[in-house]
Amino acid sequence: MPDHAAQPPFVPGRFAGQTVIVTGAAGGMGRATALRLALEGARVVAADLFADRLEAFAAEHPDLDVVPVAGDVTREEDVQAVVAAAGDRVDGLANIAGIMDGFLPPSEVDDATWEKVFAVNVTAPMRLTRAVLPGMIARGGGAIVNVTSEAGLRGGASGVAYTASKHALIGLTRSTSVMHKGQGVRANAVAPGGVLTGMDAPMRSQHAATVLGPLLQTVVPAPATSEQLAAAVAWLLSPDASNMNGAVVPCDGGWSAV
Repeated sequence: MPDHAAQPPFVPGRFAGQTVIVTGAAGGMGRATALRLALEGARVVAADLFADRLEAFAAEHPDLDVVPVAGDVTREEDVQAVVAAAGDRVDGLANIAGIMDGFLPPSEVDDATWEKVFAVNVTAPMRLTRAVLPGMIARGGGAIVNVTSEAGLRGGASGVAYTASKHALIGLTRSTSVMHKGQGVRANAVAPGGVLTGMDAPMRSQHAATVLGPLLQTVVPAPATSEQLAAAVAWLLSPDASNMNGAVVPCDGGWSAV
């Protein structure tokens, strides 16, 4: 039986009887969130591009209810496959999958980078949100958490595509919270700073390195762990955060206060 003692403190049974979709579940924040939710009793539909990593994750925790679904959530048919795997009931959605942009400034960004970053960071969360909302509305309840970024709060944390996409994701979150709060649906966002996830984030622009390098070296706190972010996401999905709606919660070691 897997040893869960090394995990941060969790709330047994908090998500008992609930089904939650988690994207980006093959690694980093997504994997940590999927594991925490499952430890707290959820049936977790774990979605990601990497089938082998998802299968390994599920195999490592045979005592937990983890349903791996490999697919590309930028594709509508794969979004539908993820939702279908959840069955008749989706209580929560954690949009965690995301990609960086090489810190390219507006003067250097290429169309391919812009379109890919927006497809993963904005369009995919929109499609998943759109897909789960009818069921949540019909049941009169549901919670959605989008993972934005410090780059969604400021202009000096990344390149233009990532920065614009994370600002847009906050807009999606707030619009969802306003439009559907009367139907029992909550939508909130977590804004991490640096996180130890293993995400590839090369700086492909010398100009960006010149402009952003001194800022990032001066004000950015030490990176968080994926488990720390998972705790914030799980809380916002849970009934403990029943009065949280439309909030953007920094989980950044105090970066947003600087």
